[in-house]
Amino acid sequence: MKRIDLKRRAEWLSKAGILTEALPYMRRYNGRTVVIKYGGHAMGDASLALKFAADVVLLKQVGMNPIVVHGGGPQIGKMLARLAIKSEFIDGLRVTDQETVEIVEMVLSGTINKGIVAAINAAGGFAIGLSGKDGGLIKARQLRRTKIDPDSNIERVLDLGFVGEPTKVEGQMLLRLVEQDMIPVVAPIGIGEDGGTYNINADTAAGAVAAAVDATRLLMLTDVEGVLDKDGHLIPEITVSEALALIADGTISGGMIPKIETCIEAVKGGAEGAVIIDGRVQHGVLLELFTNHGMGTYVRPG
Repeated sequence: MKRIDLKRRAEWLSKAGILTEALPYMRRYNGRTVVIKYGGHAMGDASLALKFAADVVLLKQVGMNPIVVHGGGPQIGKMLARLAIKSEFIDGLRVTDQETVEIVEMVLSGTINKGIVAAINAAGGFAIGLSGKDGGLIKARQLRRTKIDPDSNIERVLDLGFVGEPTKVEGQMLLRLVEQDMIPVVAPIGIGEDGGTYNINADTAAGAVAAAVDATRLLMLTDVEGVLDKDGHLIPEITVSEALALIADGTISGGMIPKIETCIEAVKGGAEGAVIIDGRVQHGVLLELFTNHGMGTYVRPG
């Protein structure tokens, strides 16, 4: 019996130590705004999704102002397949025609957005779901990409359809909701000058939101540990200039490039820092914000 008591006491002391370590960070971030890009495995795993919702509520309860921007690529793919609508990708972006953009909006602004809102509310929060079209939250224009034809060596414009990029985010709208103790949950759908609907990459939308609200942190939940060096070791912190150099020398490559570029744009736009976090780790957001060792790769000005 005494062994059990000693074991329990050790567990209690460990939990007390965690709270003691977290307290200075809670004070530091009190009243500050944090934008969280939510997607990947963290959103697809039901258990992790519930823990994420509880973590977001905790951030609010300790005085922080979380704003969630979510993705939903796999869910969109499943719905398109169910409806027998073909979908293709160019450079990682889903080509979005009129029929597809209607499905994208339905899935992102409907099923996914309201599911996240419901989970946060069930965990004790006060979340409100928004599309980038609500109140003109995210103004957008058609994303234009070019590519060199390998046969003719001629540069051609890629037609991605209704794929957009943010031109303006109404940050004050989000901050007013935050002031009312709400937790905004934003679907990455934008509205054009002509009222048209645009599908925006969730990473890009989160970066634009973080810049618009001068976020203390942009947290990018991904399916990787963070930025790795050429030996496969995690790089815990880099400056913007160092990140650009790592892209140039090929250390940062593939799908990590757009994520780092999003972090860079957020920092240049006004965010104090951006962090790429492994969303597969339970409570990764809390570990990054409230512990000495943090999580993932932190991108800062410089």
